Amino acid sequence: MTRTRLIAALVMAPLAIAAILLLPTPWFMALAAVVFLGGLWEWFDLADVSDNLARAVLLAANLALMVALVWASRSTAGFSFVLLQLVSVLGVAWWLLALLWLGRYDFASDPDSHARAIKLAAGTMSLVPAWCALAWIHGGADPNSHRWVFVALGIVWAADSGAYFAGRTLGKRKLAPRISPNKTIEGLVGGVVAGLVAGLGLSLFAGASLAQLPWIALAIVFAVLFSVVGDLFESLLKRHAGVKDSGHLIPGHGGILDRLDGVLAALPAFAVAKAVFGF
Repeated sequence: MTRTRLIAALVMAPLAIAAILLLPTPWFMALAAVVFLGGLWEWFDLADVSDNLARAVLLAANLALMVALVWASRSTAGFSFVLLQLVSVLGVAWWLLALLWLGRYDFASDPDSHARAIKLAAGTMSLVPAWCALAWIHGGADPNSHRWVFVALGIVWAADSGAYFAGRTLGKRKLAPRISPNKTIEGLVGGVVAGLVAGLGLSLFAGASLAQLPWIALAIVFAVLFSVVGDLFESLLKRHAGVKDSGHLIPGHGGILDRLDGVLAALPAFAVAKAVFGF
């Protein structure tokens, strides 16, 4: 499994890096929308929506919301990111609520219409703000804005790998045994350390000054911790649904949502922290 995960990562990583660094923001966001909506399609399965027509309608509604946000941000003076920024802040607030949900395992666990509606709303609140945050970072005025997206995603990738290997080699104390039995506190620490090392190095690549590194380090820790909440939240949904992976599209990694879970929570957190700390 480790070998399969590594091979899949070696194939996906160069493609993702090329898209981040080379594509103009409108094309990059269109590609990101396809990926995010693919993850949302898998989310519908976790929310107990099995009818393909219902899924298609829900997917179209979320796509329409993304298009409406972009359309409403246009003006004669150019494109304004204010609306996307507000949605990103709402995303941070949502993930704080999701953290409370993690402490109440049985909430919305029954496969009824009430639980389904809550989980569908949670899907929109998870994916749309993350997409807005991605656009905010990638389309910023900073000439290195594309590279900052690489930083935001790179810290999640590094934290995920660091947590995986630290957990396998050192893990003893369970982090959330009822939600995700394999996650450990040692893995969490390893993930934070790996995210910090990778993020600080990538920040220099993005043009950060040495004086900015302490603030960037705080933003990285903030984003990594949020990514853990996103990871655990998807694990909670999978526990409710009785499945191991959200899908089987990516060898060794499960579905698209299995690769996006931490990213969805980390992107709004990093974008807001980047704005607050001014780097």
